[in-house]
Amino acid sequence: MYSKEVTVQNQVGLHARPATFFIQKANEFKSSIWVERDDRRVNAKSLLGVLSLGIVGDTNIRILAGGVDEESAVRELVALVNSGFAET
Repeated sequence: MYSKEVTVQNQVGLHARPATFFIQKANEFKSSIWVERDDRRVNAKSLLGVLSLGIVGDTNIRILAGGVDEESAVRELVALVNSGFAET
């Protein structure tokens, strides 16, 4: 299991459009991937799951992955979040 914490940079957080980009990127990997906010964990490959976390700007989240490509999955998803989804 590999994980990393990241702060969502864009003002409005992971609303529908950036959440869609996030799950599309997550689905490129074979590993199981989760997103945690506070004490809740959801499947990072599920749009409804990610949206249900209500992630707004300046929120810390943890991205976790387990599987053959876990490190690259977490690294690329963290980079996507750090990019601000081109909304910053």
